[in-house]
Amino acid sequence: MKSKKSLYSLMSLAILCLCCFFVNAKPLSLSENQTPTITIPTEGNSWIVGDAFASRQVITRGGIKNWNNPNHRIRTYFYTDSLGVFDIWVRARVVSGSSKIKFSFDDKTQVRTLNNREFRDIYLGRVGVKEKGYHHLELQGVEKTGNAFAEVVSVLLGNTANSSNIKYIKDDFYFGRRGPSVHLGFNRLPTRNNIKWFYNEIIVPKGEDVIGSYYMANGFSHGYFGIQVNSPTERRILFSVWSPYKTDNPQEIPADYRIQLLKKGRGVITRQFGNEGSGGQSFKRYRWKADTRYRFLIKGEPAGNNFTDFTAYFFAPEIGRWELIASFRRPKTNTYLKGLYSFLENFRPETGGLDRKVLFANQWVGDVNGNWFEVTQAKFTADATARKDARLDYTGGVEEGNFYLKNCGFFNGNTDLDIYFKRKALGNKPRINFGALP
Repeated sequence: MKSKKSLYSLMSLAILCLCCFFVNAKPLSLSENQTPTITIPTEGNSWIVGDAFASRQVITRGGIKNWNNPNHRIRTYFYTDSLGVFDIWVRARVVSGSSKIKFSFDDKTQVRTLNNREFRDIYLGRVGVKEKGYHHLELQGVEKTGNAFAEVVSVLLGNTANSSNIKYIKDDFYFGRRGPSVHLGFNRLPTRNNIKWFYNEIIVPKGEDVIGSYYMANGFSHGYFGIQVNSPTERRILFSVWSPYKTDNPQEIPADYRIQLLKKGRGVITRQFGNEGSGGQSFKRYRWKADTRYRFLIKGEPAGNNFTDFTAYFFAPEIGRWELIASFRRPKTNTYLKGLYSFLENFRPETGGLDRKVLFANQWVGDVNGNWFEVTQAKFTADATARKDARLDYTGGVEEGNFYLKNCGFFNGNTDLDIYFKRKALGNKPRINFGALP
């Protein structure tokens, strides 16, 4: 009799484990009336693994739609800064037919059949989160009889999950999906003299040249200059200067506030830009390479009559000489270079799930008297996406004598903001024949 009870207990335990989403978790049913406390919109927090541009088609306004490829693994990310036990749901429906979908969290997996036509909170189970940082719920279609696997508007968490320990993109999905922009501010200069020149170098490590990246080397109070990855086949050198007239529409700028083009280099395209302030933009299509050091030089000086001229030069080792990108004249401005900085940003939301990194090397400034000073300190800052904890995948520091920045990709180990990095002085003053500059 005792052995029969033992056998019955073992069978009951086995059934209990099969019903459970995660190992070592207590199975719960919808009848127990569990209540989600956190709703994570898939529209802002989901990406397709390994296919960034499919994300643009499947992760749409309102959430996951048009999902019909069984090879697509869709991950919805969230960050937890404390350990706990979470209940997990998805709010989903199947428009036609029925679908089998595999749900995975960490190393635990289950397959569920969905056939509800109205959106419903589908309970998946309970999980113990043992590590702080980023986690994700992954969905993959297994079988379907309709046109699409499902529409999923959100992932929901309950139990110990609350707004104080779970971070995710709650609003402003465009910038949230782009990911956090990170900056180096060179505001501790070794001279108080007026700065006429700003010199910097960039190395993008192999594999870190992700589409949508802007590696900005020479920023100043009125513009910015760096390199981009625009598509699988196109890369650019980009230099822009903001108009003093505040608008996102360049057509609104009065004539006496417009940026004037003084000259441009061979193959450089110039035009107006908008949407992030407005002004004059120049770019050159150039297939720069990863693991290669590129040099950037900006000149800024008053031109009289309340105008200031800003000129950008680019040096590529493949060419072996300094090339002019463009020279712009900014009205209502009488200044030398101020507010020097560098940054790393992603301008393509669909690649916000991929991490990228850049090294900034050998920064120098030249004053109006022809003296050069090495810049060895930088302040680490980030944009609003990072500061409101919508994304925490950002870091920076010093590596092998260079400053570096890294963002996106949902990695763990972010760096505190508003701290200073200091690199070792190299004494490698830039050698430039200014008389030969174009």
